[in-house]
Amino acid sequence: MVKRRVAALLLWAWLLGQPAAAQIPLAPADPNEALVEELVVTAADPGPAWWTVSNGSATAYVLGVPSLAPKRMQWDRTVFDRRLAKARVVILPFENFRVKTLGALGAGVNYLRLRSSQPYEERMDAEGRRRFAAAREQIAQPAKRYRTHHPLAAGLMMSTDYREHFELTTTDPTKLIKLLAHQAGKPIVEKSYDLGPQLGAIIRTPDAAGRACLNEVIAQIEAGPEVTRQAARAWAAGDVRAALDNERTFERCIAFVPGAQALDARVKRDTAAAIEAALATPGSAIALVPLRPLLAQGGVLDQLRAKGLEVTTPGETIEPAS
Repeated sequence: MVKRRVAALLLWAWLLGQPAAAQIPLAPADPNEALVEELVVTAADPGPAWWTVSNGSATAYVLGVPSLAPKRMQWDRTVFDRRLAKARVVILPFENFRVKTLGALGAGVNYLRLRSSQPYEERMDAEGRRRFAAAREQIAQPAKRYRTHHPLAAGLMMSTDYREHFELTTTDPTKLIKLLAHQAGKPIVEKSYDLGPQLGAIIRTPDAAGRACLNEVIAQIEAGPEVTRQAARAWAAGDVRAALDNERTFERCIAFVPGAQALDARVKRDTAAAIEAALATPGSAIALVPLRPLLAQGGVLDQLRAKGLEVTTPGETIEPAS
């Protein structure tokens, strides 16, 4: 639990350590808000939607995965199993943010510096305190759970507690697919981003950015988990449009933070490059990419099309059963 929380703080620390703008914008640009509409297509095959990327001699089958979903959710693996059997390699989402061993001690010290003897809600105005208290009660947490002086730290902890309380996860179905790929003896491509040296920067985060993010988390809890559950069911049925209606608290939240767009662009470039590299050898590959970064204008598929690769939508990928 502590390890996961420190990793989350590390991600925010990297973002918040980037050069700050003069002000936090009231309506920050979301790099994954605008989609390439012709790619948003309901799947013709059973199960979740797949896109294909090809250079003529090799094909990457790209599965768009939800950023948040119920734990252990069920989905039709017919197409996946067939493609895994033939795949040379499986590319997992580039979402690993780690701290190297040598930086772990400093990361832990900086994390403790965020702690406070006072629950965060006691620092809020009357309306904010009411909403915060109602939200934590909804996820069965006491006020002392959020003893921190920083709104961003409070929001991160509350977001983690919300997911755990309602059994939501950011790692499914990727975790299952990684296991299946290992069992099938398939090479796996992953990428980690080391954020350890930047953890101290979180302490210098402007309160305005932290409060904006905390408000997003409280709004998510107020809305409840059914939005995510409905979107997950749509994802499993190949209904891409409805799957994109998933709760996006994290994405909207980091849009307030200087450096967020740079990290988003870096991950999308790295992902597109990994898929392109997999196409250098004839045969097929599987790639998992979160839905919005996959389909956004300037996203992974948009970048691959710009390189001259052929991209096929889920509505065009009907395959024989054998």
